[in-house]
Amino acid sequence: MHDTAANILLAACAYNGADPKRNHHLLKVHNYCRMIAEGEQLDAHTRFVLEAAAALHDIGIHEAERVHGSTSGAYQQLEGPPIARQLLAPFALPAEDVERICWLIAHHHTYSPIDGIDHQILLEADFLVNAWEEPFSDQQIRHFYTHIAATETGKALLRAHYLPDIT
Repeated sequence: MHDTAANILLAACAYNGADPKRNHHLLKVHNYCRMIAEGEQLDAHTRFVLEAAAALHDIGIHEAERVHGSTSGAYQQLEGPPIARQLLAPFALPAEDVERICWLIAHHHTYSPIDGIDHQILLEADFLVNAWEEPFSDQQIRHFYTHIAATETGKALLRAHYLPDIT
């Protein structure tokens, strides 16, 4: 993994502090993003931006809870980008990368419209993890598989983990 990506992941875990639930979640989403990105043969730059966004995708959850009394996706999307900007500042990334990472954070629960392969993969990875953690119903998983999942790798992971009857 690119050193900067690893350090962003460490910064996200440090920000979450002693919150293993949140840290385990972001590590799982990050790993699924890496797996799907590799399977879909993403270029190195897009993969880096995706991995940074995956590390920080739920970074606004504590602030959402504090300010709004809720961890809902809408509040995470609202509160996450300002925190992500602060955490990304020491890395001196190009402004366009910071903007894209923050855009992905602000849309990681937004299924329509999907803007780019990085957005698609982040949605798929987060869904793969949330389907187990929430958990989601078989009907919800099948709907996501049929109407939202688009990458071959993401669909293969959904079939392997949740939908063995689909070939």
